[in-house]
Amino acid sequence: MSNLLEVAFAGELVPGADAAQVRANLARLFQADPQRIAALFSGRRIVIKSNLDAESAEKYRLTLERAGARVEVSPVGPVEVVAPVAVAPAVAVPPPAVVAPAEPVTTPTPPGAFAALKVAPRDEYMAAFRDVAAPDFGLAPVGADLQDQRPAPVAPALDLSQLSVAPVGSDMGQAKAPPAAPPPDTSYLQLLD
Repeated sequence: MSNLLEVAFAGELVPGADAAQVRANLARLFQADPQRIAALFSGRRIVIKSNLDAESAEKYRLTLERAGARVEVSPVGPVEVVAPVAVAPAVAVPPPAVVAPAEPVTTPTPPGAFAALKVAPRDEYMAAFRDVAAPDFGLAPVGADLQDQRPAPVAPALDLSQLSVAPVGSDMGQAKAPPAAPPPDTSYLQLLD
């Protein structure tokens, strides 16, 4: 059995916490809009983070309890395998508890462009993610060159026939330095003992 843990939230608050304040704290913590926060308080068990070690799970639990939300830390249960869906980095909303397989909808893409993966929403919570553009980047084979090939540089066609090289030691037109001033007359100075 795996030692991985998951952190889940079912809408419970720590004793003495104000519901409006907890919602505001979670909105700030997850950087989520009120609709997504309302989905957290729907009463369903929603997995906020999974596949954590014990130390990371405890950090999540403490952070969420400081925000006023009572969470459950439990071993990761069996999950169904689904097609991977990349989420935009600005979306910091916890994933739903139950994962159902989704049928990706593919559309023809022009050469050189990345295909966008479309996922049909399975419930009200996932409907908020229906317009998320999730590029399907895929994985390159081992040892593949990930850098785009650049064309070889082409030497510019310059006409240098009007230029010539001056002989060594010739004057190249630099400004002449003014002649040095005569040394000052110090004949009137004397040293006293």
